[in-house]
Amino acid sequence: MIVPVRRSLALAASRSCCQLRLARTIPLALRPTARRLCAVSYSTTPIRRQNAFHTQLEGAAPSAKPFPVETPLQPQTLTEKIIQRYSVGLAPGKKVKAGDYVTLKPKACMTHDNTWPVATKFMAIGASKIHDNKQVIFTLDHDVQNKSKANLKKYAKIEEFAGKHGVTFYPAGRGIGHQIMVEEGYAWPGTVAVASDSHSNMYGGVGCLGTPVVRTDAASIWATGRTWWQIPPIAKVTLTGILPPGVTGKDVIVALCGLFNNDDVLNHAIEFTGDGLHSIPVDDRLAIANMTTEWGALSGLFPIDSVLEGWLRGKATTSAMFNPDAAQGKFTHERINDLIQNQLTADPGATYAKSLYLNLSTLSPFVAGPNSVKVATPLKDLEVQNIKIDKAYLVSCTNSRASDIAQAAKVFRDAAADGATPKIADGVKFYIAAASTLEQQAAEEAGDWQVLVDAGAIQLPAGCGPCIGLGTGLLEPGENGISASNRNFKGRMGSTDAKAYLASPEVVAASALKGKIAGPGWYQKPEGVEKVIIGEGSGNFELDKAISIEDALDKLIAQAEGIISKAEKDISGEDAAAPAAEEDTLTEVLPGFPEKVEGEIVFCDADNINTDGIYPGKYTYQDNVPVEKMAEVCMENYDTSFGSVAHAGDILVAGFNFGCGSSREQAATSILAKKIPLVVAGSFGNIFSRNSINNALMGVEVPRLVGRLRETFKDSEKAATRRTGWKFVWDVRRSKVTVTEGEGGRTWSQKVGELPPNVQEIIARGGLEKWVKHEISA
Repeated sequence: MIVPVRRSLALAASRSCCQLRLARTIPLALRPTARRLCAVSYSTTPIRRQNAFHTQLEGAAPSAKPFPVETPLQPQTLTEKIIQRYSVGLAPGKKVKAGDYVTLKPKACMTHDNTWPVATKFMAIGASKIHDNKQVIFTLDHDVQNKSKANLKKYAKIEEFAGKHGVTFYPAGRGIGHQIMVEEGYAWPGTVAVASDSHSNMYGGVGCLGTPVVRTDAASIWATGRTWWQIPPIAKVTLTGILPPGVTGKDVIVALCGLFNNDDVLNHAIEFTGDGLHSIPVDDRLAIANMTTEWGALSGLFPIDSVLEGWLRGKATTSAMFNPDAAQGKFTHERINDLIQNQLTADPGATYAKSLYLNLSTLSPFVAGPNSVKVATPLKDLEVQNIKIDKAYLVSCTNSRASDIAQAAKVFRDAAADGATPKIADGVKFYIAAASTLEQQAAEEAGDWQVLVDAGAIQLPAGCGPCIGLGTGLLEPGENGISASNRNFKGRMGSTDAKAYLASPEVVAASALKGKIAGPGWYQKPEGVEKVIIGEGSGNFELDKAISIEDALDKLIAQAEGIISKAEKDISGEDAAAPAAEEDTLTEVLPGFPEKVEGEIVFCDADNINTDGIYPGKYTYQDNVPVEKMAEVCMENYDTSFGSVAHAGDILVAGFNFGCGSSREQAATSILAKKIPLVVAGSFGNIFSRNSINNALMGVEVPRLVGRLRETFKDSEKAATRRTGWKFVWDVRRSKVTVTEGEGGRTWSQKVGELPPNVQEIIARGGLEKWVKHEISA
């Protein structure tokens, strides 16, 4: 039996690797240069640090380095170091940093059910051979329950295409692509792996920089091995303390999403650090990294540390024992030795755009929702509300590994009376689907899978299924569902009139057992803990205080320098007023690109309108949807009246973080199908911005406009979509927008970001696909 051996190896590895890292004594000179002025705690409760477990006090992690550490001349974060390795065409001596545009050659690129649309783009640009077929992986995972002739034909075409080009192919039913990328070693620590799916962040759980790309980018990688990427601002998230019994990695990320819910890490790359990492096993790290997508981040990277090494060693030992070809496999001790000997770590003094912390010792089980990851509530507060549950889900790449299934099974075992496994509550349907067949096999051999089946769980094939809103078990109008998946946007898992909650596997199982949102009672509250301790900084108050003092001094010096500069200008007679010359700075406008874009504003007054709201998931994996149908269903999940309110030629204005969520390109192309040429928002989700450029949809950020619209219409009847009568003009040459607030209303203008000629060219040619085709044929 493989599973008991695998489990014992993993347990031994995790125990041996629980070592307390060295005390952090970073000299003030090595501090990050980008900091907020003070650390902010969201609780008045004094911080309480639990004593470490005995095994954590015996020595330091093997990767720890003795202090003092020499500071590099150009210190880099872990993210920057990995990107440095996988960037091509850099100038000699160039060290990449946040904000840089790079040509990226990822180690691996995965596509799933959207492989055929990518293949269509690939062939449309004139490419005939995949540049490096070892770089590309196909996994069919999203619509695996769909046995229609059309879907099976699509799957067959993908398999045939893979065979023709020698691409590694995993058929429907083998598992979810992200899980396959991890368990098969494609997402390797210290490398870059991308996928045409928004949850590519998950690879960060094993120290691999995972980030999503869109279909057009994937086609470019197939053809050239490369794509473009801008290194995002990097946020450091420090996890201190130790997870209490009954608290999981899912609780960590649900709490982070719900407590830091003001777009704190929107479009950032996250790096997790802190002594609390020693209490978080790899499976939980994968869940946390996976849902950094919902937190708004472009990646969620854990360090290459002793916990990860123990997990890798367990995989290598298991592979060597049970795989006769282990010497040629991806998990070998030789490869792990090389990884550790050439280990990448963030440099002391590396610059982070922001720093946040969470004290794990103060955390309790949390539940997200309903219908939003930004609403996180302690489980105990929901339990007393007796919220009835109609459906429960142990599915998705987030939390359906063997360890998660084991926790769910334990809930039912603990509740057994006289040796009989209790049944799921009357009126509740409990759906289970493993992240992969390997994870399901492990759960079956441990007896955990059968416990859930005996309790009445409904088995689904290894795949995405209900999480993406496809197949059996979707939420009906008026129903409540609780899921161990990653996304509970309105309408994502079924009806827009249903309510969806997210929680850990054990809370999902306990809720299915009791028929209402409930926990298994495993949580043990540490003495003296009353509130979750979070804030800005590192959680090390002495260090944060010292840094805050120096930052304050820096600010005073900068203010003094400003006063001196102004005085010098006054003495010399120079005009110290705002530089009028900036108004005259003109952007080159390429032939074929409009100098001005204008129209009436139609306002969708909501923040975080996600891609499910813009283009429903049930259409996402239907190929050849007519343009007219795309226009008809555009924004349907956000507002069913949008189609009748918005007209061709309108300017769509929305709130902040517009287009967050999945990587579906139809979120952009459906707006174009509606013949809306321009989207204006307070801010955009990064992946939507990328999709917009790649598909020739223009977008501009004007936060002031969102504020003015909300102020003006605050006393009007609430409307999800509103015709405003306002006129919007974007002067591309002058990088300026002008707004007229209704007939006879005030008119105001402001500068906006420049639309550079290279981006104009992509849009003018009809998108990146047509631009690449033109370049190939030139």
